[in-house]
Amino acid sequence: MTATASERRTVRDHCLAPGRLVDAPSAGARYGRLFPGLDPLAADPDALYAAGTPGGICDASHFPTRGMLSGHSADDANEAAGWPFFGQFVAHDITADRSPVGVRADVVALRNARSPRLNLEMVHAEGPVGTPFLYDAQDTAKLLTSADGFDLPRNWQGTALIGDPRNDVHTFVAHLHLAFLHAHNRLVDRLREDGVGEDDLFDEARRSLTWHYQWIVVHDFLPRLVGPELVREILDDGARYFSPGVGEAYIPLEFADAAYRYGHGQIRHRYRMQPDGTFYPLFPDLFGHGPIPPEHRLDWAQVFDLPGEPPAQRAKRLDGGLPASLIALPREVTGDVPVDAYRSLAVRDLLRGQATALPAGEAVAELLGEKPLSREEAGPEWGGATPLWLYVLKEAQHRARGDRLGPVGGRIVAEVLIGLLRADADAYLTVDPDWRPTLPSAGPDFTLVDLLMLGRAPGA
Repeated sequence: MTATASERRTVRDHCLAPGRLVDAPSAGARYGRLFPGLDPLAADPDALYAAGTPGGICDASHFPTRGMLSGHSADDANEAAGWPFFGQFVAHDITADRSPVGVRADVVALRNARSPRLNLEMVHAEGPVGTPFLYDAQDTAKLLTSADGFDLPRNWQGTALIGDPRNDVHTFVAHLHLAFLHAHNRLVDRLREDGVGEDDLFDEARRSLTWHYQWIVVHDFLPRLVGPELVREILDDGARYFSPGVGEAYIPLEFADAAYRYGHGQIRHRYRMQPDGTFYPLFPDLFGHGPIPPEHRLDWAQVFDLPGEPPAQRAKRLDGGLPASLIALPREVTGDVPVDAYRSLAVRDLLRGQATALPAGEAVAELLGEKPLSREEAGPEWGGATPLWLYVLKEAQHRARGDRLGPVGGRIVAEVLIGLLRADADAYLTVDPDWRPTLPSAGPDFTLVDLLMLGRAPGA
């Protein structure tokens, strides 16, 4: 895939178009800066394009040690393959920037289509009164699923009836959303058995599911992603850089447009959905936005480590490379694009950091008191000024063996997610920091696997 000179000029013009930039979120804005004193990186858009398109440094399939197509390969990470998809599920809960790709962003005008709260807004939406089409008309405290329970509820055209259409973009995030629908409904049953009144049933089930989900983010997801020591430090001693007051949360651009896009580097090209089943490319084979066929029904033991089951497929090791499925996204995912390079998710990630005027990764590392990556580690093509998104991936490779985020990416992600919870008046960390999960667990603590088992489809 080769860009014409006109396309390259379009990329450059979009990246360099004027736009007002701000140092902190203004009234009504939902995005802002975590490190307002750092100068933006002015990378050559042609270099960003070259890095992200097929054959570039971000193309994992171009390198012999990357892009293995089996479920178990030399670039396996420690964690199971499902974790980056849960990270995507969390991202959809807190941020949705619908501005065009590559256009220089007016940060004042940027609006977040999600509330910056880990509150499962995408699952419950506005509740059975505000969004009744998401709920069971025969039992309005419960959310709808398909008739057999193995798919999301859909209209006659196959469009999912859910609070965020992005949760149907591929079968993994669709299955996660479905698991949360089932978990909510099982909580309704449990609360009913405990004698909770019908008027309070939905609200109690929503709060219980939300708090268990928040617990998972803090005590299961984050320790795997950034290390338990950093999570404990932020919980015990507070954040250094992101601590909005209650009701004052916003999404830092360094998080949304760089550090939290780490998961793109953990995606494999192909996955097995069922034991001894076929390996399917993520795109186009596992593309969503339509009914899930039986052969694509996901056995959770294939992507998460379940008690008594063989080890799951692993996430791809973080090394700055993305699989073929993400370097050449199908039209069904991107829609019509003005520049062919926009079909690469790596190009989109690199251009987005440029469009929102993010600083170089090395500059952030120095501000945080961390030793920056060497030019050889980050990539000599950047001359010591690496786009923050790519820096986070390369830092994970060289500072954490590709298994989790390094000190820069880890601190940004952990401080923001914990900070969003502390800024939410309804989150368990604010209402009752000593709260502990009440649902049963298979181990010493409640985990995502426990919630997935609670949220299995009936008969699965």
